[in-house]
Amino acid sequence: MIDVLISGGGPAGLATAIRCAQAGLAVTVAEPRPTPIDKACGEGLMPAAVRRLAAIGVCPAGHVIGGIRYLDDRHSVDAPVANGTGLGVRRTVLHAALALRAAALGVEVIPARVAGFTQDVKSVRALLAPNAPGPPASFAARYLVGADGLHSAVRKAAALDPAPARRRDGGRRRYGLRRHYQLAPWTDLVEVHWTGDCEAYVTPVADDEIGIAVLGAPGAGNLDARLAAFPGLLERVRSARAVSSSDDRGAGPLRQDVRRRAAGRVLLIGDAAGYLDALTGEGIGAALAQAEVLAACLAAGRPGDYERAWRRVTRKERVLTGGLLWSRQQRLLGPRIVPAAAALPAVFAAIVNQVAWA
Repeated sequence: MIDVLISGGGPAGLATAIRCAQAGLAVTVAEPRPTPIDKACGEGLMPAAVRRLAAIGVCPAGHVIGGIRYLDDRHSVDAPVANGTGLGVRRTVLHAALALRAAALGVEVIPARVAGFTQDVKSVRALLAPNAPGPPASFAARYLVGADGLHSAVRKAAALDPAPARRRDGGRRRYGLRRHYQLAPWTDLVEVHWTGDCEAYVTPVADDEIGIAVLGAPGAGNLDARLAAFPGLLERVRSARAVSSSDDRGAGPLRQDVRRRAAGRVLLIGDAAGYLDALTGEGIGAALAQAEVLAACLAAGRPGDYERAWRRVTRKERVLTGGLLWSRQQRLLGPRIVPAAAALPAVFAAIVNQVAWA
């Protein structure tokens, strides 16, 4: 019997596997999709995330990020990152680097999905459904970690989803779409363009490539239709070649409430552990912080400590994201976010740096 079985081999799952392996735990990942796995993502990593990647021996290629810029049709304000730099990196590049590091540490990746599980006081027994035709196989581990994304099957099976009446999206569900363009970045900042009820994130991911992710309510059409709300940005990319136009990635609904992060020997991490919104762009950074404390809890044989540790390492990001999302959804406050940041640039920079080093 191994120590840890991880359901999901995305960045959160692989970062957890690496941390567990570094802590001396025997770990296996169940992931049915081939490497690298792509996903709609802003692809900007702040300095704390870059530092955590380096701590697990992962240094992917990308483009330096020096801070954040907020823009609307009348205002622009920059918030440089102090004491370090971030990194814009293609999701597939990041995933490949994490997979390579996990393999170097001897982490086995099984091409299968977790189809169900039972647990007792000493172990979890999972059913792994293989990619190839055949019956599920039984697999025993001391712990099972659900790193299987926004719509986590492990979370549902562990009864960690809230009751429908307790869901708090208020009917304002938000989704994301992402595309890349072959275009030299015009800045080393992540630009966040604001308009109406959606935002466009522009991230430099290479010397000749940018990624654009648009967040907003459903029903606004494909990414081309959504970019029409940002005429200045649309003009910049109009003549650029879309290098992923046939494979635009979508994600949502973004908000996922969770009752708690653990049920006995089953624990959740990353998007599976609950998600507010991508407004602050800290999904990967939060997952890396969670992986660090989750592995420490399991190595110490104290899975019950994980909920408190999770709340501690995600508190700052949750408060800032929650406050920004609430403001964004207020009819009077939403249009004033960028003007307020432009009027108080030092305050804006201080908030950005709080997130950057969370």
